[in-house]
Amino acid sequence: MSVFLLPNSLHNALERRIRQFWWGELAGKRKTHWIPWQKFSRARGEGGLGFRDLKLFNQALLGRQAWRLVDRPQSLCARVLRAKYYPTGNLFDTAFPANQSPTRKAIVHGLELVKKGVCWKIGSGENVRIWRDPWL
Repeated sequence: MSVFLLPNSLHNALERRIRQFWWGELAGKRKTHWIPWQKFSRARGEGGLGFRDLKLFNQALLGRQAWRLVDRPQSLCARVLRAKYYPTGNLFDTAFPANQSPTRKAIVHGLELVKKGVCWKIGSGENVRIWRDPWL
């Protein structure tokens, strides 16, 4: 889950299996649904059982992987992925093609999440890209 962007059909199938485990059948008879699924996925501190939303969990793990590529550019993983997918060396400036491999799709998805949370630290202005960076 932390390396590839899982398709929605797989998320739904996994959640269906979890629901079947908790609410399935016993001797051909449907089990009673004692609590709604929303309560299963609510945090324990809020009165739920703490089950994670698998789609959001997958997105969070991909964002963490993308942040590792940005934060630790000298790690083995970052060097291998840089050599294969963004040889220019700058992950933020790389234009990824439309027909992408699953690994590249995961990097792009995680990078989009990272970009939403990244902010600039005021400095000398050497790294400011006037035409590429969003100003608002």
